Amino acid sequence: MHYHDGLESPCTAFMDILLQLVDIVLHLDKHLEVLAANYGQWIYVILFAIIFCETGLVIAPFLPGDSLLFVAGGLAATGNMDVHLLALILFVAAVLGDNLNYWIGRVVGPRVFRWEQSRWFNRAAFDKTHAYFEHHGGKTIIAARFIPLLRSFAPFVAGVGKMDWQRFLPLDIFGGALWIGSLTYAGYFFANIPFVRSNLSFFIFGIIGVSLLPVVVAWAKSRRRPA
Repeated sequence: MHYHDGLESPCTAFMDILLQLVDIVLHLDKHLEVLAANYGQWIYVILFAIIFCETGLVIAPFLPGDSLLFVAGGLAATGNMDVHLLALILFVAAVLGDNLNYWIGRVVGPRVFRWEQSRWFNRAAFDKTHAYFEHHGGKTIIAARFIPLLRSFAPFVAGVGKMDWQRFLPLDIFGGALWIGSLTYAGYFFANIPFVRSNLSFFIFGIIGVSLLPVVVAWAKSRRRPA
């Protein structure tokens, strides 16, 4: 009678977690309002931690970075936070996170790929990665800020590919300022407009869709290339 319980429980737990993540994304404004009401000034620390983890840890690309910035900016417009302080804190989190990610790739990458003929190492792919970031890494570091998933992986790959850090840092700072500033202040000025507020879920999905558009375009171009 209980043969399937062991199989159903992990599936049920996974679905519960997935539904909770979807609920957080769809009702991000309400969740942030509750956090701000319950934790006061600690909301800055919470938001810092989320952005730092999304950009600094390769295992956390699922965090709602773009929509979070937009909604946080809108929350700041209601007087719960200072928008300029918020933007500064999130900018610092984004730059520190990317640099942690870069150095993890730089330090850990060669150790993982220590043996040239190992199952983990492809020398040709490694050399291509290095060459790519030497020639095209600049625009990639900036553009990846606005693309979910790539935002978490680009700094790591730049580190693995040994992109020069003195070149990486100013590009990362510029990209971080552009990403944080544009979305946070867009939320500050537009998120509380009645039409936007009443259709916030639609706008959040719109932000995510626009962020993913370059990935879709690149995929479509790759599919159209002759084999």
